[in-house]
Amino acid sequence: MGETRRSERPPSVVVALGVVSLLMDVSSEMIHGTLPLFLTTVLGAGALSVGLIEGVAEATASIVKVFAGAASDRLHRRKPLVALGYGLSALTKPLFPLATSVWLVFGARFADRVGKGIRGAPRDAMVADATVDGARGAAYGLRQALDTVGAFLGPALALVVMAASGDDFRLVFSIAVVPAVASVAVLVLAVREPAITHPGRGTSSGRGPIRAADIRGLEARYWLVVAFATAVTLARFSEAFLLLRAETVGLERAYAPLVLIVMNASYAATAYPLGRLSDRRRRSVLAGGVAVLVGSDLALAFGDRVPWVLAGSALWGVHMGATQGLLSAIVADVAPADLRGTAFGLFNLVTGVALLAASVIAGALWSALGPRWTFVAGAAFCGLALSGLVLIPPSGRRTPGRASPS
Repeated sequence: MGETRRSERPPSVVVALGVVSLLMDVSSEMIHGTLPLFLTTVLGAGALSVGLIEGVAEATASIVKVFAGAASDRLHRRKPLVALGYGLSALTKPLFPLATSVWLVFGARFADRVGKGIRGAPRDAMVADATVDGARGAAYGLRQALDTVGAFLGPALALVVMAASGDDFRLVFSIAVVPAVASVAVLVLAVREPAITHPGRGTSSGRGPIRAADIRGLEARYWLVVAFATAVTLARFSEAFLLLRAETVGLERAYAPLVLIVMNASYAATAYPLGRLSDRRRRSVLAGGVAVLVGSDLALAFGDRVPWVLAGSALWGVHMGATQGLLSAIVADVAPADLRGTAFGLFNLVTGVALLAASVIAGALWSALGPRWTFVAGAAFCGLALSGLVLIPPSGRRTPGRASPS
């Protein structure tokens, strides 16, 4: 009973990491909330270029996560890599207001996502290290909710600055530097790394950060979860296309961040309660999340007014709240304790490649057939994802692995 009561209170490290994510997301989403329109209206890029930039940037983060996650398993330390990743992202923020070409934006986005890749898997493994079995849906849901509060505040601040400055994109990008620096400060001063009590892998075994034996140590159930998550990711391309869709139905540029505000508000509001519910009803929450994405895609495909786009964006956020933290919790449950960093890294690599493919396909469909077919294709991929729901283990209990926390 003592363990159950403790599990109801999120560990302090999860809350602290959530605050760090909140601040960095304020910075990132101030930029992300206006960057697609900056690219298309100021720098003259097309929808396909936006899709390529976003897809390559996110895929890069996913590739780096593999090595960072494995390194955290080997080093028996997570916080140094988390701090390096957040620090690198903070250093890239001043590049955006200086950008005068698509290629400079691409370079800044690329470096920013390398930072995200370095911190992502070690941070997610740190959350798993700090929580107990059967409570990880709530833990990941809370961290994701705090992260998404930042993703809500960022576009809101961008909206205010854009309206007050007469669509001054570069001013928005400049202000975004401040919360990025604050995020790193909170991480260094307030985040205490939980002890890793399972047997470590050491820094001297093997030649590289990832060994074939490590991959073989990930059970079949883990790879089934990865397959399901890949199908979900193919159905959910970059949110940049929500912003482009809003412009096609007449939303003024100064109010473009409103789309991400609506999306992230619904995401933040649902991530924690749905995370807690998922600890008891995993498949039901996942199925509901994918079904909501179908409704979002249909609203965005066939709605030709701003309220429809905002409604579709809100549903998109509910889908994210129902699926993203839960998928992380499932990975933590089914991965052996001594391979959590590696497991999160590989998971993010595969889903990152899927996001690249989804974003490129979305951009190509947009350019060739228009926005409607972009979102219709997303709804079709949702059907594929729902058919794979049987691959997901029904409970929140971790599959026994090679090593367990003592």
